[in-house]
Amino acid sequence: MDYDELLNQPPFGIDQQTKEAWYCELFEKLTKEHKKRCKKYEYFLEAFDHKETFKTIEEIPMLPVGLFKKQELKSIKEEDIFKTITSSGTSDQQVSKIYLDQKNAADQQRTLAKIMEEVIGKKRVPMLIMDSPNVFKDRKMFSARGAGILGFSILSSRRQFAFDQDMDLDIKGIEAFLEKYHEGPILIFGFTYMIWEYFYKTLKKNNQHMDLSRGILIHGGGWKKMQKEAVSPKKYKEEIWKVSGIQKIYDYYGMAEQTGCIYLECDEGHLHASTFSDILIRDMKDFSVCEIGKEGCIEVLSPAATAYPGHAILTEDQGILLGIDDCPCGRKGKYFQVTGRMKHTEIRGCSDTYGA
Repeated sequence: MDYDELLNQPPFGIDQQTKEAWYCELFEKLTKEHKKRCKKYEYFLEAFDHKETFKTIEEIPMLPVGLFKKQELKSIKEEDIFKTITSSGTSDQQVSKIYLDQKNAADQQRTLAKIMEEVIGKKRVPMLIMDSPNVFKDRKMFSARGAGILGFSILSSRRQFAFDQDMDLDIKGIEAFLEKYHEGPILIFGFTYMIWEYFYKTLKKNNQHMDLSRGILIHGGGWKKMQKEAVSPKKYKEEIWKVSGIQKIYDYYGMAEQTGCIYLECDEGHLHASTFSDILIRDMKDFSVCEIGKEGCIEVLSPAATAYPGHAILTEDQGILLGIDDCPCGRKGKYFQVTGRMKHTEIRGCSDTYGA
């Protein structure tokens, strides 16, 4: 099996045992290819005496996410770089740089589209972007925030930014957009804290209500600032509904280092690994895999990372595996909860960074 064949599978319909058998085969090929084409990755494998064949996904060699901030890790030639994605970071922080060729960039877009079929269907829909057009500055060098917007934009038939260049809510622009596409559905996309700070708080302060009841809101990142304001996921949804009428609100977990392979929230409030990615929860004392219900460090895996050795990454986020193949929503595979950041790590979320 290769990644093109995997993309033909249903996004949440494959049981964990079947998926892991496919992943061992895919990751063996990937690891050998990256070792062959990326010298720094070869040094890493040799230094830690990693195997190249795997009986379980737990054995796949993982890179710490911070390494992408300190090293140029790519398995493609310089002339084949089609796009460079940078992670979020404040002005004094180092950022990850992820190098994609045209095929890998296209695969990530196809992956996102397959995952999003679960909530918006296969047809493109009008999209309201909870951001400012100023987010795009360099066509080739994309921040995680810009890359997220562009990634979700492939699902849209028409785009409208909700904020102007000064991050003020563009009421007239939104109303004209809603009047034109009044039949719905409408995809609404943004980053968690920015939606709260510039959309919710503006409407709340002015005692306004904007009818977005036909909208499907997808948001991600920024929970560190939300927690500081004592806003839980439940309260977030309730308050957004009060000012906009949006009932379908879904969080997602994702990162620049594996763009496209997002972990989407279901109606039960759980984040799900799709057919195209997986997670492990590692005990930071010995890197063993935690049992269901035990908190540890999140490792993300995706066979979509073909242009760079980012197929298995140990993140700086903490989480808990909630179950496998038995979520009440009916989706197969693992479902989990993100509980926060590891201690002594930088703020890195798109929303958190903008707020900083």
